[in-house]
Amino acid sequence: MMRPRVLALAGMVQSLKLVRQIAETGHADSSSQRIVLDSVFRIDADSVDAVYGGRGQLRHGLLTMRDHLVDRSGDEMLPKLGMSILQLERRFVGDDDMAEQVVSGIRALEAAAQRQGSIHPEVIGRLGQLYADTISHLRPKVIVQGNPHYLQQPQVVAEIRALLLAALRSAVLWRQVGGSYWDFALRRRAMMQVVEEELG
Repeated sequence: MMRPRVLALAGMVQSLKLVRQIAETGHADSSSQRIVLDSVFRIDADSVDAVYGGRGQLRHGLLTMRDHLVDRSGDEMLPKLGMSILQLERRFVGDDDMAEQVVSGIRALEAAAQRQGSIHPEVIGRLGQLYADTISHLRPKVIVQGNPHYLQQPQVVAEIRALLLAALRSAVLWRQVGGSYWDFALRRRAMMQVVEEELG
C-alpha cells in the first residue's frame, strides 16, 4: 500500500515546489501546474492514478521527493511548507463545515475549469479566492516566503493560493490512503523504493 501514499505525497510536493518557484521567480512550469490543479477537481476519482491523470504525471514531484529522501535538496523551505500543509490537513478534515464549503466551491468551478482549463487565469483566481475565504483562516497559517516583488502581485498571490489548495487536496488524499507521520520516521527506504520504481 506504499505506492498510493508516495504518489499522493508526490502530488503535494509537486504543488509546493511550484509554489516556491512562483514565489521566487513569478512563474512556473504550466504543464506541472495543470496536473496538480486538475487534481483539485477530481474529487470522486476511482484511484490515486486517476486523481493525477494517469501514471507518469508526477515526475517533478517524485524527483523532488527523491532529493529530499537522500538529503540532496537545496531548498530548506520546501520541507517546512510540507509540514505546514500536513498540519493544516488535520484541522481541515476536522472542520466539517469548511470542508463542505470548499467542496461546494470546487464543484461550482468545475464547468469553468472544463471549458477554460484549470490553469486559466479566471479559474486560478477563483480557486485562490476560495482558499482565501476558507482554508487561509485555519491555523497554523501557511507562510510562503519569496521575492517581495512577485508576492505583491495579485495574480501571483492567486496562483500560490490555488497551488496551496492543490497541495492540501493531495495531503487529504495521502491520509485517506493510509499515510501517517510514521512513514517519514520508519518507512523512508520503502518510500524511496517506490519513488525509484515510478521514475524508472
